[in-house]
This record gives sequence, C-alpha cells and structure tokens, in this order.
Amino acid sequence: MDTSNNQNQALAEQFVECWAIGKPLLEATGKPSGYYRLTNYLREYITVHNALPKGIHTMPEGRDRFNNIEPSFPVDFDTYSGITKR
Repeated sequence: MDTSNNQNQALAEQFVECWAIGKPLLEATGKPSGYYRLTNYLREYITVHNALPKGIHTMPEGRDRFNNIEPSFPVDFDTYSGITKR
C-alpha cells in the first residue's frame, strides 16, 4: 500500500473538512458545492508539489452528478495554514 498516497489523501480530506465547516450542504450529497472538486484538486496538487497550496486558488466550474453546472469559487489556502504536510 502506498503510504505517501494515503497521507496525501488524508491531508486533502482534513483540509476540505475544515473548509466545509459552515457552508450550506447540498441535499443530494450532504456536502457543500465544490467539496469533491476541491478534494480532487488538493490530491493532485499535494502529489505534484508535496505541499498544500498557498494564497488564493480558483476552483474551476464543475458539474454535479445530475450534470447541473456548479460555479467556480475561490479558496484562500492561507486561511487554513494550521493544516500542514507531515
């Protein structure tokens, strides 16, 4: 089992769970809009850069499982600087 991949997954999930606090939940998933896009973005970013992003990054527009458009949104990664790569 790839320990590095598991650590990256855990870090991405930890970050996204913190980001999701207080955001309105979608009835279909029980997660906020953009939850899975942000999780996938972070997994890829951490794998390539071996660190969390810094500053503001815009998550791209996406589609939900019903093919409805979900708007792009900014994420200020510095707001969550207490979450660090181990």
